[in-house]
Amino acid sequence: MAMEIERKFLVRNDAYREAASSHKHIKQGYLQSAPERTVRVRIKGNSGYLTIKGIGDQSGTSRFEWEQEISISDAEALLSLCEPGIIDKVRYLVPVGQHTFEVDEFAGENAGLVMAEVELNAPDEVFEQPDWLGEEVTGETRYYNSSLKKKPFTTW
Repeated sequence: MAMEIERKFLVRNDAYREAASSHKHIKQGYLQSAPERTVRVRIKGNSGYLTIKGIGDQSGTSRFEWEQEISISDAEALLSLCEPGIIDKVRYLVPVGQHTFEVDEFAGENAGLVMAEVELNAPDEVFEQPDWLGEEVTGETRYYNSSLKKKPFTTW
């Protein structure tokens, strides 16, 4: 069983763009978005993915994650079966020290929200924090993509 260990932060400014090594458009929906488990369909660039995530630990830092690449045509077909509320964003990969931050600029009903995630090998792993990194929101469920599709950022 694969465990995902990550921390999430709001982003203060767009300085991360200069340091980004790449970026891709992401469109994703949820076949299941219960707090205990999510089943996500994602199109990232020219690739499709099906992902299952379990409930997070008490801190929200660690949870089960399984992901499998699928064809674009399958991903598009599955997106049409998803619950209402599609997440639309651009993801920037930003190397910082020994880690790569994934910075998401949300569009549509979540426009104005910019978040950064960093994957870690252990919950207490030390990592370099760039100046553009803002308030930590790890474990705050309203910032989960599965929550943003139900209650978009622009409605807060």
